[in-house]
Amino acid sequence: MELSQTPGHLIRRFQQIAVAIFHAEANAGGHDLTPVQFAALSTLQQNAGIDQATLAGLIAYDRTTIGGVVDRLVQKGLVERSISDRDRRARQLRITGDGAGVLAAMRPVVEAAQGKILQGLSADESEQLLRLMRKAIDAVNDQARAPLRE
Repeated sequence: MELSQTPGHLIRRFQQIAVAIFHAEANAGGHDLTPVQFAALSTLQQNAGIDQATLAGLIAYDRTTIGGVVDRLVQKGLVERSISDRDRRARQLRITGDGAGVLAAMRPVVEAAQGKILQGLSADESEQLLRLMRKAIDAVNDQARAPLRE
């Protein structure tokens, strides 16, 4: 078995490259946001008032570490937490006006990063890769430490 030809190794390398490109593009645009923070902000803009556990499920992120992501977004003034009306133990999350502004400014940066990630592929190849990745992920989502929960 040639390590460099195994799916796990190739996926890990692709993830490393994708994160590096994201950070390079974000930094070049003057933004201090990680891919997970971007995913959280984007999801909160579409799902105002959800709790941390729901947010973790929607972005397929570990429930125990999503707290640190949310903490940093709150410290940056991009997200606010409030006590849930339905469950006093739960905290509702909402994107702030500043968060919405950062998210809007980041969208073209993220789009540029996505293009760079797939720059070695034609449009048809990119579409095929994404389709196959979604198919493979859907088949094993329930085996993930942090499965996607829609």
